[in-house]
Amino acid sequence: MSEYRAPLREMQFLIDELAAKRVAEGLPARDGLNSDLVGSVLSEAARWAEEVLVPLYPLGDREVPELRDGHVYISQEVKAAFSQFVAGGWCSLAFEEEWGGQDLPELVSVPVGEIWKSANLAFSNCPLLTSAAASALRDHGSEELKERFLGQLVSGECTGTMNLTEPQAGSDLSALRATAEPEGDYYRLRGKKIFITWGDHDLTDNILHFVLARTPESPPGIKGISLFLVPKRILAEDGKTMVSNDITTVSIERKLGLHGSPTCVLSYGDSCGSVAYLVGEENQGLVYMFTMMNKSRISVGVDGIALSERAYQKALGYARDRVQGNPPGYTEPGPILHHPDVRRMLMLMRSCNEAMRALAYRAAFVSDVARASRDQETRERAAVRLSILTPIIKAWCSELGQEMVSLGLQVHGGLGYIEETGVAQLLRDARITTIYEGTTGIQARDLIGRKLIDDGGQGIRALLDEIQALDRPLEGAGEPLSQIRGGLTQGLAAAGEAADYILTRQKEDEALPGAVSVNFLMLMGTLLGGWQLAVFGLTALSRLDGTSGEDQLYLAARLGRTRFYAEHLMPRIMAYHASIMAGSASVTALSDAQLVL
Repeated sequence: MSEYRAPLREMQFLIDELAAKRVAEGLPARDGLNSDLVGSVLSEAARWAEEVLVPLYPLGDREVPELRDGHVYISQEVKAAFSQFVAGGWCSLAFEEEWGGQDLPELVSVPVGEIWKSANLAFSNCPLLTSAAASALRDHGSEELKERFLGQLVSGECTGTMNLTEPQAGSDLSALRATAEPEGDYYRLRGKKIFITWGDHDLTDNILHFVLARTPESPPGIKGISLFLVPKRILAEDGKTMVSNDITTVSIERKLGLHGSPTCVLSYGDSCGSVAYLVGEENQGLVYMFTMMNKSRISVGVDGIALSERAYQKALGYARDRVQGNPPGYTEPGPILHHPDVRRMLMLMRSCNEAMRALAYRAAFVSDVARASRDQETRERAAVRLSILTPIIKAWCSELGQEMVSLGLQVHGGLGYIEETGVAQLLRDARITTIYEGTTGIQARDLIGRKLIDDGGQGIRALLDEIQALDRPLEGAGEPLSQIRGGLTQGLAAAGEAADYILTRQKEDEALPGAVSVNFLMLMGTLLGGWQLAVFGLTALSRLDGTSGEDQLYLAARLGRTRFYAEHLMPRIMAYHASIMAGSASVTALSDAQLVL
């Protein structure tokens, strides 16, 4: 079995279990969303990824996009692959039929996206951003804008980008300087944006940029930001010819990894001003952009899972083949797979992959509920839950994924450090995931600020209560799930105490939220990963006696990996807890002068 098909059994297992809960959450039964259909979609995605995207991954690392005469050119091989991608309808999976989509839920499109990312992360970033742009336009654009542009994004005729960052602003969006002045039924936009992923290319004839800028009478700070749709090319006065929309690609950034994905510096309106169309209302741009950002944040979390999975499959294959030393019980040299430390690293990678994947797919299901449940109260409750899960999945999965990719290199030993094995590229590409769409620290401040402090802890307490409700079924499961039950019991107590401590102390210690936020997020991620392993562990245990062959082996292996996670990952919760309860004193104790001594 190839490394791109190996996770399909687990993907199908998770999707089937979550899909069975659709009716209970007010979603349509959707008879078409059956196991056979899902299996066919996943299998075809894996086949296409293996045959088309995988060979392009090392190629994109070497033959990078080129900037010539102000335009970015992509290799012919990647252009051909993108054409196949569009022709296959893969761009349109999760969008409504009225816009040319296939109307499949996020519960299916997220796993398919994981397959693309695992095969070729640089390539996958382009349709990822296009999908996020289409979501923002669908949810916030006028009917006229949607009629003109949404179908082009859904079909893949155009790609989309997200333009936030400016040279002087970084992550501080209140410092944005790009301006847009009204002119008839459109605006003229001027300014410079940096770090624009797939900001220019020749895969399509046009690119639709979603750009944050200020209008002339806008208030200062983030309250004065509006969102604009700015095409790379627009119709000339003759109504037939497409001409440049006064957008200049200044440069392509030289990066640590993801060399196949052009990250551009774009300058808008150097001549007459770029024609820009207001999305929604003025001064609401940051609200609208969060539709793109939150979808992208979940997707970046899945980046971490995808790269970690590929690293695991590579490490497992190498450990099976590499003969070195005498493992315990061997009288002659044997595969390093049987050395206990190598087995520990592989178990760590696989159990973490399962925990991260289960949590991300849970979020995809919650996203479907928040959007499409027939019951308004259920939609609202799901939206709150999704808002809590989003920063955790983005940050915890990207941090843990990076750690697991590094472990995959470690399994290879010195050969992992050599480019020919392909593991070094995975590690370089994984590094950006903790920075993309807001760093881990930004995600942690969102979780601890908006989702804990501003909410008074209600949403997080509701989540902890749901985890607590699993204790009785776990007790009934007995020994096979006793370790994860114990880990959840200890983790829940630590999470609750940490949340209460932050809520109580944050007013008198203004440095506290920033000092402890990352540890709180990592605590919650580790806990939620264990929760999902326990949920699906109960399912595995209930099915075990009625199966045989590979299915039985898989279910028993899930239970074994759940125990490993409880014993080797969940103890981290108490370390995070101890750091949180220590407060901010040691973080802020040294003066600026002492930091350099």
